[in-house]
Amino acid sequence: MDPARAEAHVDGLRYTDLVAGYYLGASEATLSAIADFSIWFFAWDDRHDRDAVHGRDAAWSDLCEDLHRSLDAPASHQHHADPLVAAFADCVQRMGAPAGPGWRARFARHFHPVIDAYDREFGNRTGATVPPVDEYVELRRLTFGHEIWLDLLEVVAGAELPAEVRQHPAYRAAGLACQDFSAWYNDLCSLPKEIAGDEVHNLGISLIRHEDLTLETAVAEVRKRVEGRVTAFLEAESEVTRLAESLAAEGGERGNGLRNAVLSCVGNMRNWFPAVYWFHHESGRYRVDHWSDPALPPYVNDSDGRPAAAPHAPQEDR
Repeated sequence: MDPARAEAHVDGLRYTDLVAGYYLGASEATLSAIADFSIWFFAWDDRHDRDAVHGRDAAWSDLCEDLHRSLDAPASHQHHADPLVAAFADCVQRMGAPAGPGWRARFARHFHPVIDAYDREFGNRTGATVPPVDEYVELRRLTFGHEIWLDLLEVVAGAELPAEVRQHPAYRAAGLACQDFSAWYNDLCSLPKEIAGDEVHNLGISLIRHEDLTLETAVAEVRKRVEGRVTAFLEAESEVTRLAESLAAEGGERGNGLRNAVLSCVGNMRNWFPAVYWFHHESGRYRVDHWSDPALPPYVNDSDGRPAAAPHAPQEDR
């Protein structure tokens, strides 16, 4: 967005409201950092779309390389020439500030594949390739950033969970369910604008192309899958609660601390459901019928070249 578009559209997009609904209990500094990161994700997604539409392959490749470097060394990229890279570095620094080096390394380990998955999507988009349903589901779990948003639950809870908790089948099932719900509900609400924009990455579009479903039956199938993730979460949630209580039964400060952290994490997993539902019915991002061109969001700077505010990074910064 340029400043005039931001002034006109940012309140209606509701980006700043979204994170507040699913990271309850966060400090003001942490909530602000995660909210800025969420806004950054939307901006990155829009850059991805416009670079694909205009065939800016080299610019996109440069951006991916710079994001990888920024993820590994955010402090040295906060003044990068491309605002999208600089903002990413800033968010990574601020989100990781309350956490330890182990958490920060895990966050980077989880986000590098997200960048690569976006790059795979770029290739699919420019080649007009619609991935099969199962392949799409796995790709979507990366491009939505499932592991990233789950990692951030721990920052909000103020405790890094041990691997045996994070990898517990019930904890994994609850986390996967809340993130799949969010990604697939986004697909459901994005379907009109993504069909209009010749997008190839949407669960509904994959179902239409590879399962020979009509638009109506594809929408019904996505709804069914979304509802199934709600049921799966509720089943896993009760088991995660029992896990938390068993940790407290170990006694001591560590046991009680882990119990509280796990309950905070699973409680905020639950919060993703209403927050995501509300956002998609309030944000102007999905009101395609109000746009003059359903394929082009009115808040996006759609210049033929890279936006003037986002030049290539200077060589010495790489």
